[in-house]
Amino acid sequence: MKFFVDTADTAEIADLAATGLLDGVTTNPSLIAKSGRDFMEVTREICGLVHGPVSAEVISLDHEGMMREAEKLRKIADNVCIKVPLTIDGLKTCKKLSGDGTMVNVTLCFSANQALLAAKAGATFISPFVGRHDDNGFDGMGLISDIRLIYDNYSFETEILVASVRHGIHVLESAKIGADVMTAPPAVIKGLFKHVLTDKGIEGFLADWAKTGQTL
Repeated sequence: MKFFVDTADTAEIADLAATGLLDGVTTNPSLIAKSGRDFMEVTREICGLVHGPVSAEVISLDHEGMMREAEKLRKIADNVCIKVPLTIDGLKTCKKLSGDGTMVNVTLCFSANQALLAAKAGATFISPFVGRHDDNGFDGMGLISDIRLIYDNYSFETEILVASVRHGIHVLESAKIGADVMTAPPAVIKGLFKHVLTDKGIEGFLADWAKTGQTL
């Protein structure tokens, strides 16, 4: 399963990229606004930090506006992935861009039927929001299972990008189901390293080493 980080914080992206675990980045208007930086500038910098896809989201809601913005965004770098909402105009834009060989991430997916439509429109990635789904009384991971089944039934090439990941269990269940990608905030990814027994083991090794009086 590929690991994307969901942030516009370039320092966090650089730190995670140094681990070799990072396969791409997702951003959105809210994350860019939080960075306090120019949209094009921060997107360009992020594209230089990772080799994999960097999702940059359009703002317009109509097809013509989305295409105008996509033209600007895909000139930033070869690894820009245009992010569009799961609407009729968003899927029109997806079809047009994917037909030109541009990567497209269809976002704000909350049903398996929506995911089916995105795959038929040629989406590179579909982004179902499991955390928000859970928040509203639905089964987020059940949604991922349904999409996986449908995509496998028809051999769709669209990759399932699990979004709105809140904790390590979401990551674990996504991997067990067979999701292609998961994107999570830096804190969630860094939390995957942590385990109380790992910490205790390190403490024990260091304590025993100190007793030897040796240095390396």
